Amino acid sequence: MRSFPDEHSLITLHEAFYNDHRAALMGKLVAMVPGLDRVFLCNSGTEAVEAALKFARLSTGRVGVVAAMRGFHGRTMGALSATWNKHYREPFLPLVPGFSHVPFNNAEALEKAVDGDTAAVILEVVQGEGGVHVAEPGYLEAARAITRERGALLIIDEVQTGLGRTGRMLALEHFDLIPDLVCLAKSLAGGLPVGAVLIGPAVHNLAPGLHGSTFGGNPLVCAAALVALEVFEAEDLPGQAAEKGAYQLDRLRELRAPLIREVRGLGLMVGVELKTRVAPHLEAMQERGVLAFAAGLTVIRLLPPLVIAQSELDTVIEALRSAIAEPIPETAEP
Repeated sequence: MRSFPDEHSLITLHEAFYNDHRAALMGKLVAMVPGLDRVFLCNSGTEAVEAALKFARLSTGRVGVVAAMRGFHGRTMGALSATWNKHYREPFLPLVPGFSHVPFNNAEALEKAVDGDTAAVILEVVQGEGGVHVAEPGYLEAARAITRERGALLIIDEVQTGLGRTGRMLALEHFDLIPDLVCLAKSLAGGLPVGAVLIGPAVHNLAPGLHGSTFGGNPLVCAAALVALEVFEAEDLPGQAAEKGAYQLDRLRELRAPLIREVRGLGLMVGVELKTRVAPHLEAMQERGVLAFAAGLTVIRLLPPLVIAQSELDTVIEALRSAIAEPIPETAEP
């Protein structure tokens, strides 16, 4: 397995200078999506989205960006402008002009929204923050066809769905999709801060110096990312996520609890939609030793580590079952 830089190695280096760990990481990343043979490295998912949006406007000479309702892409001004939830947006208005939102999984609405001023469409394969909604068959293919026909670029935000989470290395593989730009981050370096944009041939005018990142692609984080990717491959973490995710979804759907409206997901990215607010139930799960997130007011989002054991999944499922079966005190959030 690849080692971290030794005591004679630099741990940070400006991107203008060569470093072998960055070169090796870029080689691994460009192999993920055929045809996307360039990489921009930064420090987070939000930075990756910001870069992709800038590249799209620079490449096309257009301004408009079409995103999806319930989508989440980050908290900096450009990424926030693509994000739907007013809770994140309204404190910082006015945001970057030129952004619009259409319903997710509605190809007809997307087609109407994309026009001659559209630089890019940005979508998630599974909307994580927005309630764990999975792209329906044909929707992403339609987005690819619409953007190609109208001269816009297609950005797929894989910050949360990428790197094995959905049962494939990238979630777009479920749909045989080749977008123009792919955003990655989160688990790419095993917990160290890193972001990446994979860039396809339809993206033009990316002259050196037009966009940059002081710490992007530094040797330390690139070495960590290389080790993480080797573990993903050696232990087949995407395959583990596919198998464990199918088991978890089946078990959760078998619960048939009165409070559960729907269970949905892909791999180890699962949403349990309740008929009530989830906040008190998340607290009840925490009391049982299980940490989970909300995805909106009524969805419990389960994002277990890809290495989780089946017995631990059973613990999670039992904690959720008992938490939603427990009467909620009148003082709890409604």
